[in-house]
Amino acid sequence: MHASLPEPLAGLGALATNLRWTWHPPTRDLFASIDDVLFRRLKDPLRMLTTVAPERLEELAADADFLDRTRAATEDLQRYLTEPRWYQRRAAGEEYGRLPEAVAYFSMEYGVTEALPNYSGGLGVLAADHLKAASDLGVSMIGVGPLYRAGYFRQSLSLDGWQVEHYPVIDPSGLPLELLTEPDGEPVLVGVAMPGGRDLRAQIWMARVGRIPLLLLDTDVDGNDEDLRRVTDRLYGGDADHRIRQEILAGIGGVRAVRRYCALTGHPRPEVFHTNEGHAGFLGLERMREILAADGLEFDEALSAVRAGTVFTTHTPVSAGIDRFPADLVHRYFGDGRLLPGVDVRRVLGLGAEDNPGMFNMAHMGLRLAQRANGVSKLHGRVSRRIFARLWPGFDDDEVPISSVTNGVHGPTWVAREMTALLGGNDEEWGHDGAPSARDRVTDQQLWDLRRDLRSKLVAEVRRRVREAWLQRGASALELGWTTSVFDPDVLTVGFARRVPTYKRLTLMLRDPDRLRALLLDDDRPIQVVVAGKSHPADEGGKQLIQQIVRFVDDPAVRHRIVFLPDYDMAMARYLYRGCDVWLNNPTRPLEACGTSGMKSALNGGLNLSIRDGWWDECYDGSNGWAIPTADGVTDPLLRDDLEAAALYELLGQQVAPLFYDRGPDGVPEGWMSMVWHTLETLGPRVQASRMVREYVESYYLPAATMVEAAIRDGYAGARDLARYRTRLHPHWRKVRVFDTELLVDSPDSLVVGKEVQVRARIDLAGLEPSDVEVQAVVGRVGDVDELEDPVTVPMTPTEIGEFRGSVVLPRAGALGYTVRVLPRHGLLASPAELGKVVLP
Repeated sequence: MHASLPEPLAGLGALATNLRWTWHPPTRDLFASIDDVLFRRLKDPLRMLTTVAPERLEELAADADFLDRTRAATEDLQRYLTEPRWYQRRAAGEEYGRLPEAVAYFSMEYGVTEALPNYSGGLGVLAADHLKAASDLGVSMIGVGPLYRAGYFRQSLSLDGWQVEHYPVIDPSGLPLELLTEPDGEPVLVGVAMPGGRDLRAQIWMARVGRIPLLLLDTDVDGNDEDLRRVTDRLYGGDADHRIRQEILAGIGGVRAVRRYCALTGHPRPEVFHTNEGHAGFLGLERMREILAADGLEFDEALSAVRAGTVFTTHTPVSAGIDRFPADLVHRYFGDGRLLPGVDVRRVLGLGAEDNPGMFNMAHMGLRLAQRANGVSKLHGRVSRRIFARLWPGFDDDEVPISSVTNGVHGPTWVAREMTALLGGNDEEWGHDGAPSARDRVTDQQLWDLRRDLRSKLVAEVRRRVREAWLQRGASALELGWTTSVFDPDVLTVGFARRVPTYKRLTLMLRDPDRLRALLLDDDRPIQVVVAGKSHPADEGGKQLIQQIVRFVDDPAVRHRIVFLPDYDMAMARYLYRGCDVWLNNPTRPLEACGTSGMKSALNGGLNLSIRDGWWDECYDGSNGWAIPTADGVTDPLLRDDLEAAALYELLGQQVAPLFYDRGPDGVPEGWMSMVWHTLETLGPRVQASRMVREYVESYYLPAATMVEAAIRDGYAGARDLARYRTRLHPHWRKVRVFDTELLVDSPDSLVVGKEVQVRARIDLAGLEPSDVEVQAVVGRVGDVDELEDPVTVPMTPTEIGEFRGSVVLPRAGALGYTVRVLPRHGLLASPAELGKVVLP
């Protein structure tokens, strides 16, 4: 407990320390009833309990109605934490396969709530939404990451509009966290070896995210040298030496923290490890060390076992965004054998090898240590397959074994409770299967009135924040009277808020300032734009973009119609997602891996206006928003920006604004509301984090658990067999030959679409058995450069020594071609492409 409470109020402690309150309105209402003004200011039940007057607590302890509500809330929380949910029901269906006893989920940041400032942006919010949805679904999961004493920075603006960073130091004991302790009460410490004979120790703070324990490692402990205490000082801060220490701690220290937590609490040991981006990828090496030390396996045998249970998710749309370290730096940390005893540093370096032999690539290591990998949207999956194709030479991009799970957002966290109430959803589970069907009982007028109410709340927040921002910049209160009339609750409101790397093009809207001013100040159909975002402290280019936008919005002629709000965080985001009519997103395609802010807006009845990138590429249907045309093929980036900005202005002025202001006799824009309803009904099911987590469970965690079981059964017999197979395969593979391929047809007239034809090939397996390989016939349309396009593959079977045959159904009319290829085959391979080996004629 962090606060001394009268005994009748003891249940408030459990409610305050379990972060389920962040997405459970009845619990928030209970705390708000203690002191509504204080709760709105602090936004943290735990802090409120330590701040509220003792007299008020004594009063509540004698309030029978409040005690009844508290008892009901604690019982509801206990029921939520213990009752069987989707995962338990799913696990009971034996015909579907065995689900893992537990999954460990590793991420460098988690945006659970602004009360726990341990995130910078979308990656952290996505990770937290993953845990929340997993909790709602009952998935057995443990979250792992560092705890940053300064978190990410707070942002303000200088008088000339330059971003200024502040790093307030946080006290973990004042956060909704519990320190993990040994049975004797001493803090649990995990250690990782550092060069020079030193050790880095970390204590473990635990956040309770519903049913999910989130373990956060903190190096600010006695016994660490001063530089080591600072390893977890800032998120994404410091030089390469600082970053590799953070990532060693997150991966290797994180696994050790999970092991200790499970031993202390009896929580099932994870069978599947999910690495959210490459930062924590060293976790696979620690798991190998465990196997090598305890079970006497060789390196390649342990590698097979570790790969079977590892899922790797990449969020990177460009090679330049991948974490890399100088190879000699990696050698310095791993070379003396203290960090990972028994693990050869040369093998470690091989896992992270890339084309540049002087660099160690964290994503390459992540992919080599994981049997299953995915991007975070369908488009990003295609981009990822292209980025990493060189790891699977000889395969087309489409065959690279990286699939995709499109990100989702946690509806109960992001949907306005007024929207939930109107549509009839359940507070806790709202939208897990999409927005409730409410068109038969909720009128356009009711939904439109709600949208105006949410817009009005945003306008009030904009005015408050604009005034505060100008006071921070040095303005006098006497000269800020204009801030009371900033924005209008009846004007079309466009939101643009996100991190500010160059590719997201914060200033695309400024390409033609006169056209933007005309849209803002239109007499009949004005728009107002709210902009927010932080640039990485080391990104001078991003800071310049912020300064450009700030200088534009400072103009007295437009400042009532366009604003930049500093210090974008989750608290601000909720107002924006709920109050904006249109969510603008204009990255350079295809550099947005997914993007989830537009999903949150959509769940609140906002319409997306976006480049077809990330999730919008697969979800835009022509009636749920607008797609900004892209100047594909234009290589001049400035010309591309000009063309796409012109398309943006055209959409805003000719389609978006006219539809918004086209009102019926009742003042309701019928066409606009039709799009809002369509968005709620069609995007609702698709953008939910619960849908995302179910996909991970069905398509990644379940098969990974099945593969782990096969790999480790009978003393790792499967892992040992796969390692022997790979060893046997290597010397023979270079000698395997495909020759004398033939299409067996009676006559050219028999080549008809839908007809079956036989393909024959003679193959020299160079000493391998037919059971060691998979022989495939590949048929496709002949492209311009004699490559097979849209190929179809079918298996071929041995008919006699050295001969294979297969039946192919001709897939389409026109010029077709075929070939035959040989691939590895083993029961513990997730796909024939996994080993990156293929033989063609």
